[in-house]
Amino acid sequence: MAVPKRRMSRSNTRTRRARWKATTPDLIPITLDGREHLVPRRLVRAYQRGLIRPGA
Repeated sequence: MAVPKRRMSRSNTRTRRARWKATTPDLIPITLDGREHLVPRRLVRAYQRGLIRPGA
C-alpha cells in the first residue's frame, strides 16, 4: 500500500477527498418479457442472458 512520505496539508487532503464522488449510472431502457425496464448500461448483458431478474 502506498504511504505518503510527508505530511499533507488539511486543504489538500480535503480537496483530494472531494474529488471522489459517486456518479449515478446511466440507465438504458431494455425490453424483457414484453415489459420495458431501465437498467444500468454495464448490466444490460446480464439482464438479457437471464443472470439477473428485474425487480429482484
